[in-house]
Amino acid sequence: MLLKGTNAEKLAQLKQVLSTSKVGQKGIEETETILNAISELALPYEVELDLTLARGLNYYTGAILEVKALDVAIGSISGGGRYDNLTGVFGMNGVSGVGISFGADRIYDVLNQLDLYPKNAVERTKLLFIAFGNNELNACVKMAAQARANGINTEIYPELTKIKKQMTYADNNKIPFVAIVGENELNEGKVMLKNMQTGEQRLLSMEEVIETIKL
Repeated sequence: MLLKGTNAEKLAQLKQVLSTSKVGQKGIEETETILNAISELALPYEVELDLTLARGLNYYTGAILEVKALDVAIGSISGGGRYDNLTGVFGMNGVSGVGISFGADRIYDVLNQLDLYPKNAVERTKLLFIAFGNNELNACVKMAAQARANGINTEIYPELTKIKKQMTYADNNKIPFVAIVGENELNEGKVMLKNMQTGEQRLLSMEEVIETIKL
């Protein structure tokens, strides 16, 4: 029997076909519960009832699901479902669960085909904070958050060490700007911004730093 129509229409057909099956009716009831709950969420995705799906018949004990990407000729990119007996394998009987797994390779293919990578995901760090001491390092944390909030990929050198070593890190990783925070800068609420390409250094507020880097 080929089921057609909406999810509700498919379930109506199934109720007739499985009218004499207690197990079948129970399955329909559970499916209706799931679909009704999903409808309350107002998800912006299409949910299709498909009784041709089969996943791990010795593993799953209830509803299963698969996720497909739109506009790409590829199979499911993730899948999962309900399993009531799995924990028994590990000596924990009577613990039910629901799980899902993701196909990393297929998701990678979808991202490539549809060019869905966030543009800033492949951008390098633009600003590195260098601190002279613990007080300065604490101040860097707050200023780095301000830079990130303005869309600037930012790092803080993770330890207090020689300035030369920190500068070398910035140079090796092709970070174009370094914000140096010492005692004088901290007292003025500013940073010494160094352009690693030109060598130019300027004492700037964070607002000025953000404006300079975003130009």
